[in-house]
Amino acid sequence: ILSDLFTMTTTADLPTDCDAEVMPSTGTSQASVVTLKNTNASNTDMSSSNILDLDRSIECIKKCKALSEAEIKQLCQLVSDVLMEEANVQPILAPVIICGDLHGQFFDVLELLRIGGAVEEGTRYIFMGDFVDRGYHSVETLSLLFLLKARYTSSITLLRGNHESRQVTRVYGFYEEILTKYGNANVWRYCTDVFDLLPIGALVNGVFFCVHGGLSPDIATLDHLSMIDRKQEIPHAGAFADLMWSDPEDILTWGVSPRGAGWLFGKNVARQFNQLNGLELICRAHQLVQDGYKYHFEKKNVITVWSAPNYVYRCGNVASILSLDENLNRDIKIFKDTEESRQVVQSMKRPVPYFL
Repeated sequence: ILSDLFTMTTTADLPTDCDAEVMPSTGTSQASVVTLKNTNASNTDMSSSNILDLDRSIECIKKCKALSEAEIKQLCQLVSDVLMEEANVQPILAPVIICGDLHGQFFDVLELLRIGGAVEEGTRYIFMGDFVDRGYHSVETLSLLFLLKARYTSSITLLRGNHESRQVTRVYGFYEEILTKYGNANVWRYCTDVFDLLPIGALVNGVFFCVHGGLSPDIATLDHLSMIDRKQEIPHAGAFADLMWSDPEDILTWGVSPRGAGWLFGKNVARQFNQLNGLELICRAHQLVQDGYKYHFEKKNVITVWSAPNYVYRCGNVASILSLDENLNRDIKIFKDTEESRQVVQSMKRPVPYFL
């Protein structure tokens, strides 16, 4: 019965860049201890505890031990309380590290944090969405990000990507992973409710604009973004959808996106948007690039940052993070997938359908 809920993608269906993603058809901050009721999760060593200690939970999740259902419920409430206070475009001060798609590749996320620097030691991060789906550990990846957000509120900025939606996660794996690990969809409901509160973008020192996908013909200035009601499921069309789904392309203005949502935007669009808003660079994710990052157009005023190495455990790409110091000097750090990540596929008892 469950197989009817998901799209099964064959290797032949994947384009050369391994990205077969299209829009599916319609169908508080510093607290460290929270009181919880007991519950059980199939792969947790914390289910016997009535107390969620954020520091201990972070240590636990770094061992790839999932939180219980009740713990995730309380964690989602903590994170929701924080996100409610954040703007559609969250202002951020450098130094900061900008990260692209993660897609549930948990052990590679640990490597990213090792290379970028420990949040516990003051390193600040912007994650530009697509935390879940496709990888085998979306639950653990999202739990780690939420725990860090709840514990170190000002050091972690979580932006929404096109995969932070109910429709997409029902197709690309997060929903099924939760059913497998928890036996019901409650955790999926808690997490997707938080997705509705994630900011759309971030603005570093007023000149670096971070967004998951790209630009929209309906958005001329950053001020326009403040008028979007982000507390909803990502729609199929319109400005909100465009920001999640659009891609840069070697054209002049606008083109139809093959994804079925968003647009292709060209060099004139990027130049005009940056000039009008006083920006130096648009930082975005959303597209696999084999070298981990890619500058677009002659002026190099748009950059794609991709942070999931060896995407879906077979694409062979490297990943990157963009580190900005206090003077906005750029340092792109490249990293490969970890041995633990490579062993994941071999250790799984059965392949997840969307990897077939």
